[in-house]
Amino acid sequence: MKNKSLKILFIFNGIFVFAGNLLGPLYAVYVGMLDKNLFAISATWAIGLLATSIFTFAVSKRGDLLKEKEYLLLAGFLIRAIAWFLYIGIGNIFQLILLQILLGLGEAAGSPAFNAIFAEHLDFGKQIKEYSQWMIFSNLLTAAGTVAGGFVASVFGFQWLFVCMGILALVSFFGILSQPRKLL
Repeated sequence: MKNKSLKILFIFNGIFVFAGNLLGPLYAVYVGMLDKNLFAISATWAIGLLATSIFTFAVSKRGDLLKEKEYLLLAGFLIRAIAWFLYIGIGNIFQLILLQILLGLGEAAGSPAFNAIFAEHLDFGKQIKEYSQWMIFSNLLTAAGTVAGGFVASVFGFQWLFVCMGILALVSFFGILSQPRKLL
């Protein structure tokens, strides 16, 4: 890929996508260990999505006022890294709900910012190609993350899974932070 800005976004958001999908479908197993009620799994997931929607609405009202969209992306990486590290100490469903809300805030900051930055750096006449390349890369990382997460959780446990997720999110954070502002 010749577009250096997209290449950087692919690398560091790709690391983040991989990290986020380490938990993937194992979320249901993890929540099931906290509460055997199947409704708890659905409800906590739904609360996270609702929080994401509410916070995304707030970001939609103010996000374009930021000159440097990278700061929203960085905030998204950092908030979710913190939340993933905090998963280590979760002891009940109420704490999980609070973390799902925090993850919603991180998602609302990071995802629209990534999409906006990505769109700004698309090469004219290659938009479909470059979006497709990202989707292929993202889907492959999602699949790899899901499998790797199953391995880590099976062999080392959920605590190490959350440590891995948090560390990889911090790699993404510092990777983007270290880039020259004019690049992104």
